[in-house]
Amino acid sequence: MEGMMRQMVMAGPRKSRIIEVPIPKYSDNEMLVKVTLTGMCHSEWYPWATAKEGDILGHEAIGVVAEVGKNVEGFKVGDRVTGLGGGAYREYIVVSPEKTAHVPDCLKDEDAISEPLACLLSAAMKLPVETLGDPVAVVGCGYMGLGTIALFKAMGYGDIIAIDKRPEALENAKKFGATETYLPEEIPQHYLSTFETFKADLTRSGNNFSVFAPGIPTVMEFTGTEDGLQLAGDLVKAHGRLGIGGYHNDGPRTINYMLWNFKAITTINCHERRIEYEAGLCRRAMELLEKGIWKFTGVTKVYDMKDFDMVSEMMEHHTDNFIKAGIRP
Repeated sequence: MEGMMRQMVMAGPRKSRIIEVPIPKYSDNEMLVKVTLTGMCHSEWYPWATAKEGDILGHEAIGVVAEVGKNVEGFKVGDRVTGLGGGAYREYIVVSPEKTAHVPDCLKDEDAISEPLACLLSAAMKLPVETLGDPVAVVGCGYMGLGTIALFKAMGYGDIIAIDKRPEALENAKKFGATETYLPEEIPQHYLSTFETFKADLTRSGNNFSVFAPGIPTVMEFTGTEDGLQLAGDLVKAHGRLGIGGYHNDGPRTINYMLWNFKAITTINCHERRIEYEAGLCRRAMELLEKGIWKFTGVTKVYDMKDFDMVSEMMEHHTDNFIKAGIRP
């Protein structure tokens, strides 16, 4: 396809602009996709806030196949697709079939942006339920935390304890399966496993049962902030598991490793860098949503590309109970 298209690029910190660029060329092994929506990811808030002239963002695309390379199998012009790919705040992108998933007819575009769904699925699979009905906590109830709560419910967890600084986020958490919700200052004492809530005994002369009394056996953190990560660590029971799913890309983190070390907790980095595996999870996420196993829809609002900076500020300040945005090119 010949011609020009609209693309968003960064003009500097917190400021984007729309330019005209040629429609990209694709090889015999690739497809050209007309983008209908690109999801906004909170991992790109910091790159947006500190951007340099010409930086390109966007990796959560969904669209319709416009042209197909002659060697491509399994896809045809007109198919609605989603998957993995970068620089997606534009009208057309080139995708590889192996990184692409078909979108079921029953799903709206805004509910089928698969890249973040694959990240959620990957994270949850790293914290499988050990016994049906086990309790679990989720710290941070934005889009990723809400999706995880819905997944944990489908996976067979019992009590799902949601924690966030925003009352509206806790109301959202209830809708997706949270059974208990707390502001940080309201967390019951028996859910905190710290040196103040148990008696540390290093002599090994007793049974040390007190160390195991408080806390939660499995905790998932999805705040991306230092205080959120610290709180999540305080919640983990001795010999419990802490899943770190928040995207901590704005600087180093200080944690109480003396406490984490003493409690002998397992920390699990819940990010995913295996492209082929994550592409498979994109397809699996579509199946789970289509079958109603994973009940996680209706959270993404759609905005125009020209409003990207405004929406980024909405994401920063959680304006109007902001959860997630999809950008229309």
